[in-house]
Order: sequence, then C-alpha cells, then structure tokens
Amino acid sequence: MAVSHNANPNYVAARDIVLALRAIGHQAFFAGGCVRDLLLGHEPKDFDVATSAAPEIVQKLFPKTLAVGAHFGVILVCDRGGVTTEVATFRNDGAYTDGRRPDAVRFSPDAREDVLRRDFTINGMLLDPLLLDETGDIDFATLDFVGGRDDLAAKILRAIGDPALRFAEDKLRMLRAVRFAARLDLEIEPRTMAAIRNAAADINQVSNERIRDELTLMLTEGRARRAFELLDTTGLLHQVLPEATRMHGVQQPPQFHPEGDVWTHTMLLLEKLQPNSSPTLAWGALLHDIGKPATYRAPDPNDSNDRIRFNGHVEVGVRIAETVLGRLRFSNEDTAQIVSLVKNHMRFGDVLQMQQSTLKRFLRLPHFDEHLALHWLDCTSCHGDLTLYNFAKQQYETVPVEHIQPKLLLTGGDLIAEGYRPGPQFKAMLEAAEDAQLEGRATTLEEALNLVKAQFGTPTH
Repeated sequence: MAVSHNANPNYVAARDIVLALRAIGHQAFFAGGCVRDLLLGHEPKDFDVATSAAPEIVQKLFPKTLAVGAHFGVILVCDRGGVTTEVATFRNDGAYTDGRRPDAVRFSPDAREDVLRRDFTINGMLLDPLLLDETGDIDFATLDFVGGRDDLAAKILRAIGDPALRFAEDKLRMLRAVRFAARLDLEIEPRTMAAIRNAAADINQVSNERIRDELTLMLTEGRARRAFELLDTTGLLHQVLPEATRMHGVQQPPQFHPEGDVWTHTMLLLEKLQPNSSPTLAWGALLHDIGKPATYRAPDPNDSNDRIRFNGHVEVGVRIAETVLGRLRFSNEDTAQIVSLVKNHMRFGDVLQMQQSTLKRFLRLPHFDEHLALHWLDCTSCHGDLTLYNFAKQQYETVPVEHIQPKLLLTGGDLIAEGYRPGPQFKAMLEAAEDAQLEGRATTLEEALNLVKAQFGTPTH
C-alpha cells in the first residue's frame, strides 16, 4: 500500500524538486532530519534535498531561488505556493579552521561521500521519495551508509566516523548532540560522549547567539530536564551557563521544599515544561531561583526555630539573570520579560493580603499569563499548594480589563491646569490618584484632585 504525503505542501515541493533534478540526469534524495523523523513516524517540519547537481545547475533549473550558501552548495528553491526548500549539493568538506564552517568544500557526485561528512548517524540517512510513494516501505526507500536506522532503533546517538573530528569541525555539534539525545530520548554512545567531555571547553569558541538558540530549543522542545541534566554530565553546562551549576547541593527548608536542593527543584520545573512552551517562560523557569546559591544562609544552630534562608535572593537573581541574558545576546524585549518573571515570582505569596490597587497593578504586568504559569510550575515542583495560584488565576480571568487598567481619572495635564508645577512629586501624585481609583475611593476627576490636595497640599501660585 503506497504512502501518501500529498497533503503536506513541504513534502510535495521537495518531491517535485527531486523529480526535476532526476529528469535532467542528476541524483537527488531527501536528506537529514526529515528522513529521521519519517522513520520515527513523526511529521517533519521541513524536507531538505541533497543532490549531485552543482549549485549553478539548481539555480538555472528553478525559476525562483536564493543563493544563501552557494559557496557551500546550498540553494533555497521557492515554489509558487510559497514553500521554500533547501537544496544542497553533495560535497566533501576541507578543514574547519574556525570550528564552525569548512575553509573550502569540494562538490562531489557521490552521495556516500556527502553523508560521511555529516554529524550523527541518525541525521545521515537519505530517502527516495519516489520509492516511498510507490511502495509505501520507508525502510526500502531509505539509503543508509552509516547505520542510522540501527542506531535509531536502538535509541543511540552516535557521531559519524571519528567523534572528536566531528566536534572539532563544528563545536556547536556538542550542544546539538545533547538536544537530539534529550528530544528523541536517546543514549549518547560512549565514544561520542567521551569526545564531548574532552572538548567541552571548546564550546566557548561558538558565538553566544548560537549557544542561546540551542539552549532555547532544549528548553522548549519538551524534554528540558533531560537536556539540562545531559548538559551537566557532559561538562557543557559549566561552560555555557556556570551560574546554573551552582544550584547543585544548595539545600532548602524542607517544610517548603521537600523535593530537595535548588538544582532538583529547578529540574522539576523544567520537566513540566510542555513542548512549544514560550521561550521567555522557559528561561524564567530555569533562572527563577538563580540567586539562591549566592544568598544561602544556614539556620542558626542555637535557634531551633530558625531555618535555611535566602534573604534577597530575588534581587540577586535579577542581577544574575541580567548578566546571563546580556551575555547570550537576548533581545531587550525578551530580557525584560524573563527578568520580570524572576523579579516577581515571589510576589504571589502576598496576593491574599494585597490592597486592590497593588493586586491590580500585579495582574496587569505584561504577559501575566506567564507569571501565572511560572507560579504553577514553582508550586507543583515543591509543596504542591495551589491556593495562591488559584486565587490569582481567578482574579486574572474574572476581573474586567477596564477595572485592572482603567482610563485614568487624573493626568499630568490636570495637575498643571489645577496650578501644580511639574516636578518630581508629580509621579507620586499620579500614583496616589490611580491607587484611589483602583480601590474605588475616587470615581471622578474632582475626587481624585481632592485626594491629591489632601495628601500633597494645595498648589502654590
């Protein structure tokens, strides 16, 4: 029975490219991650094509192309439906002086030669989509020079050829090894693991942006705990995020954290992150207690009522998070949200006692749904008490937006019209008036002005 992927426009576009290349006498196959995913029964996001055709032939054959990496044999082919497919010429790479890209490449007519320069066996398989459509037998349609099918079946991640050489060529492959092993639930083969441990310090030759992107993928692909435990055991975490390794062994008060130390608590949060979680929420979960190691204070042995404390851990955590996010070149927008998650994660402890004005200001924090989500992750990863979460969630979902952030009764223009001179006190005046409005103590401009006059005095003319 034939397998049909005709409903997938990416599959159809890539298969049509294969057909067109073969029609002019060239070899062409699906390559890389899409083959792996099809063998696993997953629907690939993208379908890449590998071919014996040189880049200039690909460009001439298809009406709309982008030469994003023609020097390395990579051309993007765009079809009329808006689908873009990466088409790469078989090649053999030269030396990788910069630990990222080959200094030179030699195009090859040999598919096997192309496969042998790739990273991992599970990513080194080729697939004939025409045979797949004709027979429906994915094993029969797969071309495997490196034992990728066997490794996939045995749940093993193995570098192709000499693992030390593969990682020397592109240091980022070490992080990719961890990410694939975590996401696909694979064990890293011993020689491959040893090569990562031996070269872990070299990961710092990779740009911070590329490291950031790999870590973000690890956090958002649904197996974040496994990924970060693997980062830790390979020695990579100490290189890319040493602040996180310091959470190991930092004990917490058992009455609030029966689960164990700060590292264990954080790993439990990561374990609960769902696939496709917001990157800012995921980083907030990772960094929310990052200030605890530096603020740990043991209980007073002479005071039986004393306990472990982390005085100021939020403020310290904010500073550490800002350092980490700056080093990894996060955008200003993402940095602001992640830092806000760290800064505000302990405020839920006060929600039942907050004045209405304070509560409403809390609820209107940008992306408050992420603050709620982080608090749920935090609670369910320690004591399990969701009383405060349920209250805050109920308030957030039921209090009308116009009550949380109403149109202001009093503005700076109103103060000036009343005779007040602009100055540092304006902010306090406006906040006092808004607090009264949020609490229902002022419902008109006149009431807001009277409150300001009573609290700050009448204007001097």
